[in-house]
Amino acid sequence: MDFEERVIGSEQIYDGAIINVEKQTVKLPDGQTAFREIVHHSGAVGILALTKDNKIILEKQWRAPVKKTTIEIPAGKVDSRDANFHDTVIRELNEEIRYVPQTVKELYGFYSSVGFSDEYMKLYLAENLEPVKDQLPRDKGEFLEILEKTMDEAVQMIADGEIQDAKTITAIQYWQLMQK
Repeated sequence: MDFEERVIGSEQIYDGAIINVEKQTVKLPDGQTAFREIVHHSGAVGILALTKDNKIILEKQWRAPVKKTTIEIPAGKVDSRDANFHDTVIRELNEEIRYVPQTVKELYGFYSSVGFSDEYMKLYLAENLEPVKDQLPRDKGEFLEILEKTMDEAVQMIADGEIQDAKTITAIQYWQLMQK
């Protein structure tokens, strides 16, 4: 069966700094029409940042969409300051946790929520972190508490419901697999 939908109409609903929202009219495989609301995003990185003593760096911060404080890996949107995803990794680590990695490895990419968004995130491993010499300014309105946790502590935080962010859970589970 052919599952592909054909776009027969499109309207930009919102054009923002972080996302754009498009309403599509599509023709379904059975010939009927339907509407799709799609959030467009430029892409992002998530970073499994490990210290020299094999601890993960996490960030505690307020997230308005879920109306609570979350615990996450460092992450950020690819933007005009970056030539590529790797540059985003280096910039975000400087801005958010004030470290520069000696080694960076792309692990894999994934769509964050295929039901309504085209956001594609690449997960990176950043190791042998050193404090930055020249700090970049943090994004306006960004308030972070930096945490360092062992793998066992991070896994327990998932089990206890302290970590509920998908990219962070994915990164920690990857870290577990690396140990085997």
